[in-house]
Amino acid sequence: MKALIQRVKKAQVQVDNKSVGQIGQGILALIGVEKYDTQANVDKLLKKIVSYRIFSDQQGKMNLSLQDIDAELLLVSQFTLVANTNKGLRPSFSSAGTPALSEELYDYMIQQAIKTKLKIQTGVFAADMQISLINDGPVTFNIQC
Repeated sequence: MKALIQRVKKAQVQVDNKSVGQIGQGILALIGVEKYDTQANVDKLLKKIVSYRIFSDQQGKMNLSLQDIDAELLLVSQFTLVANTNKGLRPSFSSAGTPALSEELYDYMIQQAIKTKLKIQTGVFAADMQISLINDGPVTFNIQC
């Protein structure tokens, strides 16, 4: 399971020109599911996302997490995140989870994220989404579990 997380000042997801999710300060997390992922992978990845210390403390050092500053989380499924780009000029998706598994684990992640008591917003699974954001820093990390 993979996540590309971005520290944002704000972010929004639109489907068919309608906003389906938006946050202020927080993390935009693009989520990719691989074929051998389980709920245990989701739990580990979500814990890392909400606990990852990428927000500045009073000294300007990245010492605070999403939970520490009570920020917001925007979860968006992104199939292309699990592409293998090592060979050739066309990505391979052989390691990607099936649509059914991916949707199941993405929905599970949303339900677990809601339990954190943070403000959670989401995209729409398998939809053609347009994402706008103001990356804060920029600060972006690739996380795998």
